[in-house]
Amino acid sequence: MSGSRLPRGRRLGVDPGAARVGVAVCDPDGRLATGLTTLRRDKKRDTDVAELARLVSEYEAVEVVIGRPTSLSGAGGRAVAVADDYAAKVAQAIAPVPVARVDERFTTVSASGALRAAGLDTRRQRSVIDQTAAAVILQAYLDAQRDDDPAPNAPRSEASDC
Repeated sequence: MSGSRLPRGRRLGVDPGAARVGVAVCDPDGRLATGLTTLRRDKKRDTDVAELARLVSEYEAVEVVIGRPTSLSGAGGRAVAVADDYAAKVAQAIAPVPVARVDERFTTVSASGALRAAGLDTRRQRSVIDQTAAAVILQAYLDAQRDDDPAPNAPRSEASDC
């Protein structure tokens, strides 16, 4: 593996859902993503967006990576439109910190499998599944940026001005 294309600094990963928003953070060298917290989604007052902006400041994040739930075919749909709207709100709240978008297909499935392998049953997974999915999103982004020649099936990331 050759050198990283990522500038040094912490990044936050975000898995926006209808009821909850998972948040993950990585180390300043961009090597390892870990779950940080789960926020309750507040579509009326956007308190979750405000809390995410606070986390960006607290962790001195240099970038925020937000999942984009495309379908298996790669097409967008209602979920993508909702996620895009959320990403636009976040981008406005955290400017000038950039927002990157990552295809998040299978992240919840991967997170659930990892938690099951760690011995958590479905009921106990509920409290950490969203932040674990955010860590999967962020780790995929970090790995893709670090590799000069990412694997053909690596999640695709898109820079976004939102």
